[in-house]
Amino acid sequence: MTLDTNVLFMALYSQKGASFQILQELRKGNLQLALSVPVFKEYEDVLTRKTTLDELQLAKSDVASILDTLAFLGFPFDIHFLMRPNLRDEADNMFVDLAFASSSEYLVTSNKRDFEISTDLRIDSFRIATPKEFLIEWRRKND
Repeated sequence: MTLDTNVLFMALYSQKGASFQILQELRKGNLQLALSVPVFKEYEDVLTRKTTLDELQLAKSDVASILDTLAFLGFPFDIHFLMRPNLRDEADNMFVDLAFASSSEYLVTSNKRDFEISTDLRIDSFRIATPKEFLIEWRRKND
């Protein structure tokens, strides 16, 4: 599974939603997280911004501990090629690259519209799902 940064943000923001549940399942070892250096750096950059820390009401050291845990639990993948699906936000391309390279079954994001492709490139090797959609499907398959 590949996670967009907004899923981690929401998991840290509220313990009531699907994003938090995904983080808990990762922590328990029930889910596998694909990681690449660019994606991890994106997590780190976004989650340690002063505005983000203020909104999450967390200290930088708290976020660092969470990132350390993700780095420990995640499965690293080197990206040797770039899909360049030309998403509206260039920064989102790295998540598609990672999902493809890692053979992730899902790319989980709170903003599915951000991953609508404006080119002829078809992505059918993984599913783009919201955290809630992912959890419903994952629980159906694993319970």
